[in-house]
Amino acid sequence: MIPYGRQNITSEDIKAVTEALQSDFLTQGPAVPAFESAVCDAVGAAFGVAVNSATSALHIACLALGVGRGSRVWTSPVTFVASANCALYCDADVDFVDIDRQTYNISIEALTEKLIEAEQTGTLPDVVIPVHLAGQSCDMKAIADLAERFNFKVIEDASHAIGAEYAGLPVGDCRFSDITVFSFHPVKIITTGEGGMAVTQDEVLANTMSRLRSHGITRDPALMTHEPDGDWYYQQRELGFNYRMTDLQAALGVSQMQRLTQFIAQRRALAERYFSLLSSLPVTLPYQAEWSASAWHLYILRIKPDLIEKSQKQVFKELREAGIGVNLHYIPVHLQPYYAARGFAMGDFPAAEKYYTEAISIPLFHGMTEEQQNTVANVLEDVLI
Repeated sequence: MIPYGRQNITSEDIKAVTEALQSDFLTQGPAVPAFESAVCDAVGAAFGVAVNSATSALHIACLALGVGRGSRVWTSPVTFVASANCALYCDADVDFVDIDRQTYNISIEALTEKLIEAEQTGTLPDVVIPVHLAGQSCDMKAIADLAERFNFKVIEDASHAIGAEYAGLPVGDCRFSDITVFSFHPVKIITTGEGGMAVTQDEVLANTMSRLRSHGITRDPALMTHEPDGDWYYQQRELGFNYRMTDLQAALGVSQMQRLTQFIAQRRALAERYFSLLSSLPVTLPYQAEWSASAWHLYILRIKPDLIEKSQKQVFKELREAGIGVNLHYIPVHLQPYYAARGFAMGDFPAAEKYYTEAISIPLFHGMTEEQQNTVANVLEDVLI
């Protein structure tokens, strides 16, 4: 089986983790800030807060921006459920904005229309979470302009997009957002096993998120209600969580970050080769906007139902049976039973729903060989034609 994605672990990665195991720190030690610095240096952010998952990063990002009961958060329906769940963790309300039919990211046109309607009804969002699907950035300048006009905060869900660029600069520099979140799950661009990070240019937000990842506790006397009782003293100033990343994970992350440029270069080369190999098939290949240089976490095809005699389900099944580990990213969140129970229904976001009936993610990962890519292309041709 050729998987749709997988980690790439070298002897250097193993050595880094072994050294961490043999050090004095297994939980949160010097490797964590080293990893935060490595990511910040790569993406142009001032501050990074490493946590145990991107879901945790989204949660504390929402809390740092004041999301709570009565708040409204909007995101894309074509994403993993965490992009919406993070707001519900804060007891906020969630809504969705339909996707652009070319990029599959949040539609600027749909967002603008929804904001104008919300302004008239007094239901504007407090936070919008655009999702950089498959590693391609949303049009963040357009979103930032709307944020200024309608007074909402922005969290970039860049779980797919470390190493990507928007308008020539790295995703994660937060030029057009308050906070950006990355994921380091094994199928992502780099991995820490499980892990995530929130980056920002705002020191206050960074300090708040740092406290929230560790029970809301501070050891900084300047943030305490009175002088410390002694050198051992700490205070819990808010309700936080145990979202810390371990030094073992961070050590792996530091090692992986040394190859980020290499990872992105190969993914882009593989994507370009796919465009050549698949151009004659009855599928829609991924559209790349002029402002974006994708990190290519995923390569998503859309089958053309009017040109083939098989259903998406049949195509998916036959590819899997032939050893091609395809997947589907994602089931629109509003169609999940939990969200249906909250009032969402089929027909709410037509572009996302149509995308779901046609999309298939085919294998793309660092270390994939041309032979494997040829196999994917040949099997696709056999199944589709």
